[in-house]
Amino acid sequence: MMSQLPNQITAPAWVQLFNWIVDPLGFLDKYTQKYSDVFTMQLAGLGLSVVIANPKAIQEIFNQDAKFDMGRGNELAEPLLGRNSLLLLDGDRHRRERKLLMPPFHGERLHTYATQICKVADQVASQWQTGQPFIVRTSMQNISLEIILQVVFGLSEGERYQQLKVLLTEWLDMTDSPSRSSMLFLKFLQKDWGAWTPWGRMQQRQRQIHDLLQAEIDERRTKGDEKRSDVLSLMMAVRDETGQAMSDEELRDELLTILFAGHETTATTLSWAFYQIHQQPEVREKLLKELESLDAHASPMSMAQLPYLNAICQETLRMYPVIPVLFPRISKVPVKVADYSFDAETTLWISPYLVHYREDVYPNAHHFEPERFLDRQYSPAEYFPFGGGSRRCLGYALAQLEMKLVLATILSKYQLALADDKPVKLQRRGFTLAPTGGVRMVLTEKP
Repeated sequence: MMSQLPNQITAPAWVQLFNWIVDPLGFLDKYTQKYSDVFTMQLAGLGLSVVIANPKAIQEIFNQDAKFDMGRGNELAEPLLGRNSLLLLDGDRHRRERKLLMPPFHGERLHTYATQICKVADQVASQWQTGQPFIVRTSMQNISLEIILQVVFGLSEGERYQQLKVLLTEWLDMTDSPSRSSMLFLKFLQKDWGAWTPWGRMQQRQRQIHDLLQAEIDERRTKGDEKRSDVLSLMMAVRDETGQAMSDEELRDELLTILFAGHETTATTLSWAFYQIHQQPEVREKLLKELESLDAHASPMSMAQLPYLNAICQETLRMYPVIPVLFPRISKVPVKVADYSFDAETTLWISPYLVHYREDVYPNAHHFEPERFLDRQYSPAEYFPFGGGSRRCLGYALAQLEMKLVLATILSKYQLALADDKPVKLQRRGFTLAPTGGVRMVLTEKP
């Protein structure tokens, strides 16, 4: 007999799904107030899922990651990313792929990317016109996409680069609102009836992107340039224990996964950072003072080590986790978590949003206070903007480096101000959450 799942929401499953698509944070807040930090929701088409926002229980889950599958819980992402995406893999296949993908994102490799990040940030910011409002999120998307094209895909010029730039932007912008995002959650909308339907257009662009990526892979295999340091070249060169390289299909799906996981997310977090820094003059002043303390010829990596800059990035990631819940974990065997016993095949969703707003962990949680990260070290179950356990985001070090260097490069040269006084709200953008309107700012002074 199946054990009873805790605190089940009684609203119809389709009502829960609608509220989840339209206002996921309001949904989570409502039921946390009603049921505390563990409750069960049922989203139509997705079944029962237990939402967990208790740090002790989360630590126990991270410690027992071997008892869970996560890849098969991410089926919603398969039409976008392909079945070889790291996000959709489990077991030995997941371990192999993760090991192959790890080297380009850590250690010395990051140093080679740092200068490129600063250069791209400066190029985009130099196009802003004094006194003319602009959308920060659009600029941050341009920066983030350019960094992915150069650092990950190894492309910075030519026809293929230009085509990919346009197609990738159009592809990601197809889910830029709650209504347009609904096709990711509702299977009946996923019908390819040609370019006149949203799903058809999405699939068409995806096929074009696949063809361009395949052409790039084919060209690299023919040329065999071993001096290249971009992520794609490193992925093509790496071999597993049996001497096997990644297949073309695996390379394509992983490139789209890196784009999907690293482009939108970093652009969104940077937009929130600019918003908060310019909403609070004391935060901005303290950061500018820290940036001024650097030597004029300081290296990008020394910029990235500034403590207050780091604290600002951490506090932004705390207040604005890009996804409201981590990707689902499905138990392979019965598991015990805190005071709960769950049967095999139970789906658990850990919520960074709910944990990051716990007043017992983060007093005055709704206020932007970077100092909290200077005063205290948080455990991996109290602070996990990049997930945790065996599924922690592979690119977290590159994402943090990009955030810090983009903020430092722009704020040390350009004077900005918010174009509007009104507070900026969150809205769904695909699987992620982004600022409504993208944060409007204005350049007040150019270097």
